[in-house]
Amino acid sequence: MSEKEDLAKQKAEAAAKAKAAALAKKQAKAEAAENTEGEIDLAKQKAEAAAKAKAAALAKKQAKEEAAENPEGEIDIAKQKAAAAAKAKAAALAKKQAKEEAPEKPEGEIDLAKQKAAAAAKAKAAALAKKQAKEEAPEKPEGEIDLAKQKAAAAAKAKAAALAKKQAKEEAAEKPEGEIDIAKQKAAAAAKAKAKAAALAKKQAKEETAEKPEGEMDAAKQKAAAAAKAKAAAAAKAKAAAAAKNRTAVQESEEADTPSEISPNQSKLDQIVSAIESHVGQGALLENYINRLSKDVPTLVANPDTYFSIAKFLRYDEQLDFSYLSELHGTDFESHMEIYVHLHSFKMNQSVALKVKLDRDTPVIPSLVPLWSGANWPECEAYDLLGINFYEHPDLKRILLGEDWKGYPLRKDYEPYDVEV
Repeated sequence: MSEKEDLAKQKAEAAAKAKAAALAKKQAKAEAAENTEGEIDLAKQKAEAAAKAKAAALAKKQAKEEAAENPEGEIDIAKQKAAAAAKAKAAALAKKQAKEEAPEKPEGEIDLAKQKAAAAAKAKAAALAKKQAKEEAPEKPEGEIDLAKQKAAAAAKAKAAALAKKQAKEEAAEKPEGEIDIAKQKAAAAAKAKAKAAALAKKQAKEETAEKPEGEMDAAKQKAAAAAKAKAAAAAKAKAAAAAKNRTAVQESEEADTPSEISPNQSKLDQIVSAIESHVGQGALLENYINRLSKDVPTLVANPDTYFSIAKFLRYDEQLDFSYLSELHGTDFESHMEIYVHLHSFKMNQSVALKVKLDRDTPVIPSLVPLWSGANWPECEAYDLLGINFYEHPDLKRILLGEDWKGYPLRKDYEPYDVEV
């Protein structure tokens, strides 16, 4: 076939294509005028599909005719040209369609359409690269295949980045300058509103404080003081319970560790107990034992009613003669109060401890000052710090704290009168 005949054939085919496209476009416009707004898009899609199918059929027919006339080398070139022409035509048609739909859609739908178009373009490019890689793979050795994959991946990344950059520029160009800074302005306004609300709350609190009369202020202070006292009492109670528990554990431990050997002071304890029971009475002592933790001192636990009688007997009995009182103190055990008296007999060269348990609510016991003058200040101290009342004391008074002091500091449940001090 001569060059003139080829040129004529190409022109005829081009004219046929143009005619077909014009006819499809005319048909689409006619159908669009007749259809309602909801059917316009459907008609456009059908027209586009028909145009694509017609163009594909025409390209296929042309390829067959050229394949029959051209040698093998020219067939591949013709295929590549036809594929490139089809791609260009499809891209132009998509671009034109996007432009036509853009004026009809609101801004939100335009952005959505752009995103969809970008996604479709990415997917199409990826599919094309994958197809091309598969076609080239059988012809290339293994090393070149990996290189081709890397190049394709790099090209896809660069294309996606360029597309995202372009899209960002287009969106920035469409927005006015005021809309760009609107987010910053909103954040600044929110921060100002928050600061203003905090300042208003502070001011209101000050005004309410200034408006309250003095009586209400005092009532608030009293409530705070009462709450502090209650809290302190609860803490003291918990502390006392823990201490009592520890004491019980210590006592149990002491009993468990008590050796079975007889104390060297046991015979003297028996002698003292026998003398007391003979002169004071069988029920005068509630208990007696050797205190292993205090140098095996014989210990006597007296009945409150016989406390003074036992002390008098120990003081004036000729054989016992406990003439020296070395110590007297009181202790709060929460369940009861206790008086501890330590006596010494120079005649026997022996010490003895006399104890008595008192009711905690009304701790009253006879004074030992008539028997030992050295009991004067220790009993005043027990009265001052624990509230134990020693009747028949010659001058019972507070010796450490003032007479106007409230409460007894060595009691487990003691609460300071002035919690702020």
